[in-house]
Amino acid sequence: MSGYLLAILALAALVMHFVGSARARATQNGASEKTHSRPIYHGLNAAIWTGVPAFIFLLLWLAGQNSVINQLVVASFPGSESLDATTRSLIMSEVRQVAAGNIFKEPTPEIQAAVTHLKSLQQISAVAMVAVIAALMAIGAFLGYKVIGNRFRARHSVERSVTYFMMFSSLVAIVTTLGIIASLVFEALQFFAKVPITEFLFGLRWEPQIAIRADQVAGQGAFGVIPVLFGTFVISLISMIVAVPTGILSAIYLTEYADKRFRAVIKPLLEILAGVPTVVYGFFAVLTVAPAVRSLGISLGIESSPNSALAAGAVMGVMIIPFISSLSDDALAAVPTAMREGSFALGATKGETIRKVLLPAALPGIVGGVLLALSRAVGETMIVVMAAGLIAKMTVNPFDAVTTVTVQIVTLLIGDSEFDNPKTLAAFALGLILFIVTLILNLIALRTVRKYREKY
Repeated sequence: MSGYLLAILALAALVMHFVGSARARATQNGASEKTHSRPIYHGLNAAIWTGVPAFIFLLLWLAGQNSVINQLVVASFPGSESLDATTRSLIMSEVRQVAAGNIFKEPTPEIQAAVTHLKSLQQISAVAMVAVIAALMAIGAFLGYKVIGNRFRARHSVERSVTYFMMFSSLVAIVTTLGIIASLVFEALQFFAKVPITEFLFGLRWEPQIAIRADQVAGQGAFGVIPVLFGTFVISLISMIVAVPTGILSAIYLTEYADKRFRAVIKPLLEILAGVPTVVYGFFAVLTVAPAVRSLGISLGIESSPNSALAAGAVMGVMIIPFISSLSDDALAAVPTAMREGSFALGATKGETIRKVLLPAALPGIVGGVLLALSRAVGETMIVVMAAGLIAKMTVNPFDAVTTVTVQIVTLLIGDSEFDNPKTLAAFALGLILFIVTLILNLIALRTVRKYREKY
């Protein structure tokens, strides 16, 4: 139903756009005075008035109708006054399953009556929603059509609507960020109520396997985050060692040395690496790179694991090369030609111009690319799960298996776990740590960019 309504809204707005534009042209052709706005703005204004209020109402209706219907259905259930929230939720879940045709056992007469009531409320809600949306569309179309005239400031109205939309989009981004932070902080505080924060921040053992039920046999658990952060740092460092020189040097070559036809072919091919799914990189790492790395370690006489930080970091470095290369290429290309010519005029060679003029001037863009790549490396999960391992170790041997923060978050939240035990809540504490680390990296990069932007 909602999909059809959205299609009708879009169609009605499109029709009013053409109708409004046609009327505006007809009005302006027969008028002697100067018009304020072009016909296209009158059409856009009529389309906005027709579609936007009805669309907002549709979103609000869809967001609240299930909650209201659930309350009405549960309120009609016999003895609903004495039921707790969990029982109400279970009853409503069973009612909706039966209404959808997913019947696993013969429903009771009370459930059948609730299903009948649910379907009747859904029908009433659908009819009322269609009626109100149709009325809003009709009123909006009438008002948008009526105000069309030579003196009406349609362009201002459209620009004001676009401004409100951009403000709303910015507000959504801000509220979403605050919601993520609030959820992480709230759950992390519950974790720190069960596990001392000093143990979490300074502990050297990460073994979150604790007993969830009374009949389980497990360890007491250890929640020291340092081994997990160390593994994240090792794999990210290896990936950046692979990606940063390759990405920057390829950008320099494509910008300063490569032929235009060669650049037009190679740059899109290089950026294809960014579109390869990470699970493909994971298969490549575990089936090809990891055995080769282990064979190399054994041949060098170094203790090697089937999964290793070197295999995961190397493949991750290949994955993030396009981020550094593309942004560095754009930054180098944006350096004014006058700076190059001035350097050549002073007698500098091409290499000296690149080292002493282009790279410092393009440093803000290059730092942005490196930061984006580093953030991708820190947050990568699939490659590390498949090629690095799950055991948290503090080792500088790149041929050994390590784990990362994101892998542990996934591991802790997989399976049948309750959200009131330290093992599950530890995932939110790890998420908060990862958020803080990423924030610090952003602040460092921002300060670096600002420093060199002022200099150049």
